[in-house]
Amino acid sequence: MWPPHCGALRALSLSFALARSRRARTYSGERDVSYRQGQSPEPRTREYFYYLDHQGQLFLDDSKMKNFITCFKDLQFLVTFFSRLRPNHSGRYEASFPFLSPCGRERNFLRCEDRPVVFTHLLTEGDGSSRLSYCGGGEALVVPFEPARLLPLAANGRLYHPAPERAGGVGLVRSALAFELSAHFEYPPGDTTLPSHVSWRGRRLALTLDLAPLLTSAPQF
Repeated sequence: MWPPHCGALRALSLSFALARSRRARTYSGERDVSYRQGQSPEPRTREYFYYLDHQGQLFLDDSKMKNFITCFKDLQFLVTFFSRLRPNHSGRYEASFPFLSPCGRERNFLRCEDRPVVFTHLLTEGDGSSRLSYCGGGEALVVPFEPARLLPLAANGRLYHPAPERAGGVGLVRSALAFELSAHFEYPPGDTTLPSHVSWRGRRLALTLDLAPLLTSAPQF
């Protein structure tokens, strides 16, 4: 039997897979990879394949239409999926799907447009502290907000923030939220390329840029 806590994840994955993936699909990335949603490479094991875009929306990898209507929205599903996310060391599809969310004997492979964690909302607590919520998980998927560790990357114009270590340690900030946070940046005189400080809740903080080595050394997903 499937573990009870995997029921929602398995049921949703299977229903979407059967509805949208009646035949084998080929994903062309670093190499061509053939798979079938819900395939069973060994007894009592199922495999599903997902894609995460730069807005933090999760889709079946082989969905032809990827937009807000077709992304996964069920909170329990998203929390289960991303709370179990880790690097893919399964020996299967590691090059094309670098992350894996296991659930019992179910393998859920993930590739992403940028990072496997995308911060979507800034939550403020009653004591005034702030947390960043990611990938549609609301208050169930959060990390403490560390404004001094925000990393603007000139190469792609995107903003990054520390993420759970199991997901690579660096997460992307969704563009709408990044635009809001950028209003707090301060730039050195005569240089509008990259900020040097961030003003947050009455404090002027120097940006540490300590995430840069993690980001530049990370594999391209």
